[in-house]
Amino acid sequence: MPKHDQLLVGLDIGTSKIACVVSEADPDGKLDIIGIGTHPSRGLRKGVVVNIESTVESIRLAVEEAELMAGVEIKSVFTGIAGSHIRGYNSHGVVATKNGEVTAEDVARVIDAARAMNIPADQKILHILPQEYIIDNQDGIREPVGMSGVRLESKVHIVTGAVSSAQNIVKCCNRCGLDVADMVLEQVASSEAVLSQDEKDIGVVLLDMGGGTTDIAVFLDGAIRHTAVIPIGGDHLTNDLVVGLRTSAREADQLKKKYGACLVSIVSPDEQVEVPSVGGRAPRPMPRQVMAQILEPRVEELFELVKAELKRSGFKELMAAGLVLTGGCSLLDGAVELAEEVFDMPVRLGRPHNVGGLAEVVSSPIFATGVGLIQYGHRYRQNRPMGKAESTRLFSRVWQRMRNWFGDSA
Repeated sequence: MPKHDQLLVGLDIGTSKIACVVSEADPDGKLDIIGIGTHPSRGLRKGVVVNIESTVESIRLAVEEAELMAGVEIKSVFTGIAGSHIRGYNSHGVVATKNGEVTAEDVARVIDAARAMNIPADQKILHILPQEYIIDNQDGIREPVGMSGVRLESKVHIVTGAVSSAQNIVKCCNRCGLDVADMVLEQVASSEAVLSQDEKDIGVVLLDMGGGTTDIAVFLDGAIRHTAVIPIGGDHLTNDLVVGLRTSAREADQLKKKYGACLVSIVSPDEQVEVPSVGGRAPRPMPRQVMAQILEPRVEELFELVKAELKRSGFKELMAAGLVLTGGCSLLDGAVELAEEVFDMPVRLGRPHNVGGLAEVVSSPIFATGVGLIQYGHRYRQNRPMGKAESTRLFSRVWQRMRNWFGDSA
């Protein structure tokens, strides 16, 4: 049985499904997937918890399934956070070095200087993601510690989220007997699983197409440059099919997953689909092209909104590696081809990689966030050796963040 300090668990609390991915780190540091649990999500809307009881039950069932498969007891998880309440800002900080050489303390001070910005009272900082450091006007530095200089600057990307949304996710996990090791922005987690370092260096857009939202992350020069959330996802496509096909939401969702296509030109006009009716009426045959005619305009609208967001960010023309689609909605037939038409850049489907064990089971875009969460947690442990003192500091950091979210009563 794996030791608990070798276990890493990612809990993707999504709008359409809860996915729990359990991994074990081998002696070489590679992650082996040893357990997976999924359950339909009940109680979330557009990435935000709207019903605590339903969400707790869905999490509990997904975690129990993962525990059974892995043969372990799960106590701590890395969980994702998403939703239209997420905001991203680029910020800048400047400090003077104390001894003419950059120390870890100087880096901490310059990050603190960069985070000193006004954010709404109902928002809290989730991530401070360094983009680059500048020492005495020399830019493009990624690891400044040990370098000589008297003036240290940092450029960072700050991600904030609604306090109440973070609180509700922590509450749901706690009520399932789980501690939250850290909370990670979902597109940041997904990027760990599906993007290569080369793509991040030369410029790439990650589009995580979930059930309630579509999350955008822009990478350039190895760092995240822009994040955004479009409040449209797979649930909107399901609702369109409910109206267009006159069937129930459950049946529409099944039809979307099995026969859904978002490009009419790739569907044969002779292909028929049996559509269940409501109210006890008999099922009806319908051309599959009708589904594509319903889905194509909605997906195209989503891509146009993403394209407009990229133009506003100023990074659209710098994405040499193109665009990577991931998330459950990216599995629609024709999604890659339609994206290539709209964005006029190379597009590929992003599947989790760099894991062993049950790698084939999780090699689907629907597990991108779950696998990315464990890779994020693993990288954090690698970068910061978890001795007793470091473990105490990590606990203190996470506990302080929880105190900030819950107020002084925590």
